[in-house]
Amino acid sequence: MKKDNKKVIYWLLTGCVLIFIMVIVGGITRLTHSGLSISNYKLISGTIPPMNDVEWQEAFDLYKQYPEYQKLNTHFTIEEFKDIYFWEWIHRVIGRFIGLVFFLPFLYFLITKQLTKPTIKKSIGLMCLGALQGFLGWYMVKSGLVDRPDVSHYRLAMHLTTAFITFSATFWVALDLMFPFNKIVNTGFNRLVKLGMLVLLIQIIYGAFVAGLDAGWVHNHWPMMSEGKFIHESVYIERDSLFANLTEGKSGVQFVHRTLAYIVVVFILLIYFKGKKHIETNYQRKALNLLLYLVFFQFILGVFTLILQVPVWLGVAHQVGAFLLLSAMTFTLHRFSK
Repeated sequence: MKKDNKKVIYWLLTGCVLIFIMVIVGGITRLTHSGLSISNYKLISGTIPPMNDVEWQEAFDLYKQYPEYQKLNTHFTIEEFKDIYFWEWIHRVIGRFIGLVFFLPFLYFLITKQLTKPTIKKSIGLMCLGALQGFLGWYMVKSGLVDRPDVSHYRLAMHLTTAFITFSATFWVALDLMFPFNKIVNTGFNRLVKLGMLVLLIQIIYGAFVAGLDAGWVHNHWPMMSEGKFIHESVYIERDSLFANLTEGKSGVQFVHRTLAYIVVVFILLIYFKGKKHIETNYQRKALNLLLYLVFFQFILGVFTLILQVPVWLGVAHQVGAFLLLSAMTFTLHRFSK
């Protein structure tokens, strides 16, 4: 049987779709403040939710022992608890399902000798990334179970960024199998796209900072911040140092995220216009066009998310937009790589 065949490609693309769904549900979980509703981690038994009133009461009682309930949600009824429990539970179940979807077919393809050695190594790397992602999810949740009723925005950023990187890496491996032939590429342009990818990842990290610090609920104006100022004074007075203001202050983090949005647009415009001079295939043309459309779509989503003070549906749409933009950047980089 041919190695690295269509079945292997479909397997990898299925993984990409599931990670995409995972990111959507993760966004909903975050924006509905559901992430701390399950305060323990049981790999097997945790797959089954509470099935009767006694089990629900036990889960609710456990939730009551931690800061989110004690400092924010003492008014919660058990029915309200069930609502937030659902999103965190489904988020974890999808994570387990993704693990099975990656691991079991991998074993099958390995036993039936349908994978080349390079693809085996790449697949093991992808599964390691997935395991890291799962660990970072629990590591993030633990930060909200100590003395604060929210999770560390640094850990949230690690968790979200690893999900995006895992998707991008999985998509790249699938593209390697879909387009196995080398291309003639311009080295300078390839470096530009790589730099654009790096800037986009930094912007995604800052998007996670904004989410983790609830920084989308301040300065709900555009193009200026509050009081018609491009840089509001709160950007540099919330924390003791400039670095802390730009990484831990709500205003500072939002300012960086705003600024990076313009930089990402500029980079993608550069990539688009320079890339047009190096187009050799129709896929390269489609990649550049898609990248251009998506960056403006994402920019507009970001503006409305800010102005409307982060309604759940729009916050999730903005996160999906980032995911699609990273997908387009990955595809563009692959099409202009050797």
